[in-house]
Amino acid sequence: MTQPPNTGETVPGNDSPLDPVAAAALLDQATQQARRQFQFSPPLLSMLRAVVVLGAFGAIWLSVRGQHPYTGPNGAAMAVAYALVGLVIGASAAAMKRAAAGVSGPALQNRWVGIGVMLVAWVVVYVFMAALDHAGAGHTIVFGLYPATAPLMILGLVAATDAAARQDWLMTASMLAMAIVSTIAAFGGPVGAWLIMAIGLCVLFLGTGAFTFWQERHSLVRQ
Repeated sequence: MTQPPNTGETVPGNDSPLDPVAAAALLDQATQQARRQFQFSPPLLSMLRAVVVLGAFGAIWLSVRGQHPYTGPNGAAMAVAYALVGLVIGASAAAMKRAAAGVSGPALQNRWVGIGVMLVAWVVVYVFMAALDHAGAGHTIVFGLYPATAPLMILGLVAATDAAARQDWLMTASMLAMAIVSTIAAFGGPVGAWLIMAIGLCVLFLGTGAFTFWQERHSLVRQ
């Protein structure tokens, strides 16, 4: 009896046909490996954030250390801080753009709404800072405690709410921890707040990066 022709693909060096399911699995694995090689992975992004907060808040702390009376950070320290923050914003935007690739419909709309809410919260925080200055609040508040702690405390709470709605529990925990660090830093005074933020947020982002790296490695092992 004549055997039907074998139309399946064969693996080089092997006469057996390649199962379509196995082929799809191999293609998916190769795609994931390529993405890990050429994308800025979440662990690396967390490490970058750790370096940025340490450098930005640390530079400001060095500029205000020993001030009597307190007058606030100098221009050089603020330039370093803004440059570092700009770097991490660019890396975060690129990561978010990749994460949104292939996402459409309500999921994409919800993502953009969440980003919009956080941007509004960020702007409102600094508008309120101008209001404090206009009201005659002292430099220790307007250029010390408030800018050192309030922006990331409020942004952390907003981001945690958004992450909880998306059931992203790691992001929820990280953003809540950022809000807690900011609250604790407020007890350090206008000078100490900058140092507490530098160390506390650096440790937080290093821990988040290490945990994300462990998750990725554990996922690869299970595969």
